[in-house]
Amino acid sequence: MEQGRVAVVVGGASGIGAAIATAFESDGWRVVVADLPATDVTDEDSVAAMLDGVVASHGRLDVVVNSAGVSTLGNVVDLAVDEWRRVVDVCLTGAFIVTKQAGLRLSAGGAIISLSSLNARQPGAGLAPYCASKAGLSMLTQVAALELAPRGIRVNAIAPGLVVTPLTQPAMDIPGIEDDYLENTPLGRSGRPDEIASAALYLATAEWVTGEVLDINGGAHLMRYPDLHKHVLAAFS
Repeated sequence: MEQGRVAVVVGGASGIGAAIATAFESDGWRVVVADLPATDVTDEDSVAAMLDGVVASHGRLDVVVNSAGVSTLGNVVDLAVDEWRRVVDVCLTGAFIVTKQAGLRLSAGGAIISLSSLNARQPGAGLAPYCASKAGLSMLTQVAALELAPRGIRVNAIAPGLVVTPLTQPAMDIPGIEDDYLENTPLGRSGRPDEIASAALYLATAEWVTGEVLDINGGAHLMRYPDLHKHVLAAFS
């Protein structure tokens, strides 16, 4: 690999994002981790200023990974509009802002990689804003791949299944949820952050891959999504 390439990992302070940053560093990349409170993906000026700072400091920008995400749980008829907007603002609008601002600054041959989810293709009861955001992110990825291809910039996404991280751990602590996931994962186990990181590193250097949403879920997309809401109601009723 050419030495000196620069990667920015947005949302890279913990979980899958942190594993991605570590993988890139181990492969010889110069890595910048951008996370709250210094970088807010819902604030375009914040994202633009961060990326300008990276280019000013390092002289180039080769890969931008967006792994920022939040979720919530609630039926459509009960969910507050503000809660819907909170999730969509981070998971979809934030992804748009990162993609837009990265696309304006990436070096020719660069790459954008977004973290999507199994919920991009599988609906989950109680997860309307998250599922809708991730499904939208799949199409955003494909549209951006078309538009940025003439400049040699590739745009892809990774859609993990169950990976236990600080974001997912609270759900795993509710009785029955993790077992339900694993019963619906043909390979019978959860994923590891380093496995998602390996995929990100591949997409960063795969020069003939663009517009792809890469499912990494142990085969979970072949089965059904767990009923998280049922388990939550059972645990707290």
